Amino acid sequence: MKRTKLAAVLCASVALPWAAGAVELEVTHWWTSGGEAAAVAEFAKAFDATGNTWVDGAIAGGGDTARPVMISRITGGDPMGATQFNHGQQALELVEAGLMLDLTDVAEAEGWKDIIYPPSLLDSCTVDGRIYCVPVNIHSPEWLWLSNKAYADAGIPVPTNWDEFVASAPALEAAGKLPLALGNQPWQSNLAFGAITVAIGGLDLWKKVNVEKDMEAAAGPEMLKVFEAAAAARKLAEKSTVQDWNQATNMVITGEAGGQIMGDWAQGEFAVAEKVAGTDYTCLPGLGVNKYISTGGDAFYFPKLDDPEKEAAQKQLASVMLSKEAQVAFNLKKGSLPVRGDVDLAAANDCMKKGLEILASGNIVPSGDQVWTPDTQAQVEDLMIEFWKSQDMAPADAQARWVEILKSDS
Repeated sequence: MKRTKLAAVLCASVALPWAAGAVELEVTHWWTSGGEAAAVAEFAKAFDATGNTWVDGAIAGGGDTARPVMISRITGGDPMGATQFNHGQQALELVEAGLMLDLTDVAEAEGWKDIIYPPSLLDSCTVDGRIYCVPVNIHSPEWLWLSNKAYADAGIPVPTNWDEFVASAPALEAAGKLPLALGNQPWQSNLAFGAITVAIGGLDLWKKVNVEKDMEAAAGPEMLKVFEAAAAARKLAEKSTVQDWNQATNMVITGEAGGQIMGDWAQGEFAVAEKVAGTDYTCLPGLGVNKYISTGGDAFYFPKLDDPEKEAAQKQLASVMLSKEAQVAFNLKKGSLPVRGDVDLAAANDCMKKGLEILASGNIVPSGDQVWTPDTQAQVEDLMIEFWKSQDMAPADAQARWVEILKSDS
């Protein structure tokens, strides 16, 4: 169903067995940067308004740090009330082990299948026909964020696509700017590679490799061009010394760096810094080459607690997170797109409007979390860390190792 069609869908109020009294629920997540904290506070405020209490369980260090902690607590008999995971297979084993609460009654009563777009988001929450999570946003990682100040200081126009960005590097360096800011967290290099894959290789190649699992295409000359482009980007980021992604974003905000390849959550940091899209910074979805949205993002799961009152509160929280009001408030501050197609986003900035237009056009693909197993993703991430940190690893050698990893999951 197209998002434009979803705009006409109205979700009727339904009677569900919510908790009669106030219940405290611990909610774990890895949203700790300024923009992320401001966004998750909107969910907390909406849940607290029901008479229950959101107990914040933020875990610093990003998803790679937080997920093992969350999983260990759930499997070790110390579950939280709700926990964040990304769309896809990250919580599949926990669901199959019977450790997650079934939300199908809430989903059916509120018509989630009619209001969540694209359908793949709810599909990722569905196991054997039952729904175990609530999608809360759509995040596309393939954006190039540019500092208008850095380009003004360098005396050259702000690029409109990836090729122009690469060509602008000498002028930026002459002005004392870092061309490409890249943090040292492992997932960031993998994200940058994924963005370059679509920008240089195109959507058809991406789909052949990631959806059709075509290993000839993965090993072919078009994919080699992607690795060569990544090697060029690696050179542009060679002097980047920051660790966290939001530190790299701050370099773009302050004009120390020309650009950053990062997901649309970077908008939250620009918003906290009171920067205006189109005036202080420029955003290029698909690196300005292939404009599309990959439907990654976040979902919340609810571990079984063996407590009827808390279970009712868990289901109420799931409902709140998908409400129109919470979807708007959360996603405007997060920089992500809502999963509902019937909400008013008149307050959206220029970059969010670009994302909404692409989403409405149907120019979307699933995220890596939805097409590859966690083990394959971890192996690819390890390879990307090595490739981006070693100027000596040849693109062809990296491609060959990458193909071998994918073959085990194809």
